[in-house]
Amino acid sequence: MSLVTPEIGLIFWTAFLFFLVLFILSRVAWKPIMTALKEREQSIEDALKSAEQARSEMAKLTAQNQNLLREAQAEAEKIRKEAKVEADKMVAEAKDRASAEYNKELAKAQETIRTERQAAIADIKNQVAQLSIEIAEKVLRKELESSDSQKALVQTYLKETKLN
Repeated sequence: MSLVTPEIGLIFWTAFLFFLVLFILSRVAWKPIMTALKEREQSIEDALKSAEQARSEMAKLTAQNQNLLREAQAEAEKIRKEAKVEADKMVAEAKDRASAEYNKELAKAQETIRTERQAAIADIKNQVAQLSIEIAEKVLRKELESSDSQKALVQTYLKETKLN
């Protein structure tokens, strides 16, 4: 039973060795362990602070990116609208030019038709006059084959002509 009831010498030496080991550990190992723990705690706190700063910077950058994206979308929409307006304007100008060109060509064609028509009418009149002269000449030759008919015609013309 000596183990269950310790003697005073055993208690003294156990306590003495415990405090000696405690003193040696406090001088040699306790300060470096506590310093290492404090450094570790400080590094964890610094890492948490830097992570929080990074998170806040990330949130700011995300907000800035969203603003930039909205601005870019608005600019793209503005450019699309301007391009559509410009395209519509170009189409309208092209239609106007085509219409003007059509009207110009139509007027030119009408003028050409009118000129050619007048030329054709003048040509027909000349041909009719030529034919009339030829017919009249043939008729007069036929009627004036005899000298009596020629004298009668001259007499008729002389009577119609008044001399002053």
